[in-house]
Amino acid sequence: MVANVTLKKAKQNKQDEFYTQIKDIEQELKHYKKHFLRKIVFCNCDDPEWSNFWKYFELNFDYLGLKKLISTHYEENKPSYKLEIIGDVTGDGKVDYKDIIKTPLKQNGDFRSPEAIEILKEADIVVTNPPFSLFREYIAQLMKYNKKFIIIGNQNAYTYKEIFTLIQQNKIWSGNKSGDMEFKVPDYYEPRATRYRQDETGQKWRSMGNICWFTNLDISKRHENLILYKQYNESEYPSYENYDAINIDKVTDIPLDYDGVMGVPITYLDKYNPKQFEIIELGIVGSCTFTNNRKMEILDKNGLSTGKFTYNAKGTLYKKYNPMLDKKPAFKDVETGELYSSIYARVLIRKRSS
Repeated sequence: MVANVTLKKAKQNKQDEFYTQIKDIEQELKHYKKHFLRKIVFCNCDDPEWSNFWKYFELNFDYLGLKKLISTHYEENKPSYKLEIIGDVTGDGKVDYKDIIKTPLKQNGDFRSPEAIEILKEADIVVTNPPFSLFREYIAQLMKYNKKFIIIGNQNAYTYKEIFTLIQQNKIWSGNKSGDMEFKVPDYYEPRATRYRQDETGQKWRSMGNICWFTNLDISKRHENLILYKQYNESEYPSYENYDAINIDKVTDIPLDYDGVMGVPITYLDKYNPKQFEIIELGIVGSCTFTNNRKMEILDKNGLSTGKFTYNAKGTLYKKYNPMLDKKPAFKDVETGELYSSIYARVLIRKRSS
């Protein structure tokens, strides 16, 4: 029952019910066709009556050469069911909805339930859109049972220590698509000023600009080198004050001729080729060791004094404030009065030797 309450909160309080469009599923999964042959696919966070993941695999069962398709359906307070397709059971020469087998479950279909885990053990590949607020737990389960997967997540998950470590160890990586994606959402979702609309039928939609796919299946994109064209110069690439590395504000600005450590935006991981660059660590508190421990005053969004103080820029990377390039300073050194700009999470990388 605890798991039920948690999943309910994840879906409602965290607003985690986002229904993926079939066009987005098709655009991503077309890159994985070779991986599906004679495999058992499990969609374990999907109501098959709504899920376009189920629809995609049902329509493409023969094309992909699947062995079996399974989906579990979550119910809040009562036993649920699973749907399966194992092939052309009707003998009419094609696989379609008439071949679906519906079986009652004893539990509610939560992906963490013992019953769902037993189905997971049977599966070869998991494909779904899990609740973002349970992403750490969801990935941990997939890794525990050594499952291949293609799932949707948020790019902020790159900064989760558990997720970043798996990326650094080359156990998971980004899929093909990242960036903007629009989802159907339930009626109870409140309207928003931005990234929200209702279509002519009254269906509510929400979009997010930081969506990405996570996988541990090999894809060609993973082996493509990032094309670099800029050359390093000290004035354009300032060093951090608390870490021996230079700052890069855009992935396209990574210099081709710099061999030291560089702090790049987390979106770099969408382009990461482990043969081109080495991931050193994540540039946030708890994930790396900073070299300074200055006492600093926190400045407000206008760069003005707040009378509040911290050490080492609240545990972030920071650099000297440049009024020509930076909007406003974020911190002031208590002893020297020097102004500093804080840097959002950076992936610290180094070019691999040729």
